[in-house]
Amino acid sequence: ANNRSGSSYDRQHHRQSPPISRWRKRGADAEAIGRSRGGRSTKIHAVVDGCGRPIALRITPGQRGDAPVAVPLLTPLPASRLCAADTAYDSDTLRDFLTARGTQPVIPNNPTRKRMQPFDPIAYKRRNIIERTFCRLKDWRRIATRYDKLMINFEATCYIAALVIWWA
Repeated sequence: ANNRSGSSYDRQHHRQSPPISRWRKRGADAEAIGRSRGGRSTKIHAVVDGCGRPIALRITPGQRGDAPVAVPLLTPLPASRLCAADTAYDSDTLRDFLTARGTQPVIPNNPTRKRMQPFDPIAYKRRNIIERTFCRLKDWRRIATRYDKLMINFEATCYIAALVIWWA
């Protein structure tokens, strides 16, 4: 019954934070819109061939980890000789999957990794191919800024851009 002005006692409910339901927009996770350090974001995971042409795409919310997406994305594809990926994809599960397929993983070790894995820095230089593919994808303003709220529309736009990149 202590009713001081400007203190937490003025609150109708006695808790220090806003209700849980207000922390994120409803349906944002289903539409692959997630929170990251820079705000609301979406990740595009891609597999490209040696010429930089997109073969497979997957859209996830921005806060989702990269490594868990890699195995389902690569499973339906034929095995290749090398698989170059950045440090975010460094996981024992992915490395074991690639090795079982006869693919050499070219993934730099995460600095927090306790057991370092062999890494070929010369082969890793070819990873710029996927970076160039993402630059070509982001040339499409609709992809770079994610105008579409619905994931299915954004994913369709990414596939259309990938088709154009394939034949360009």
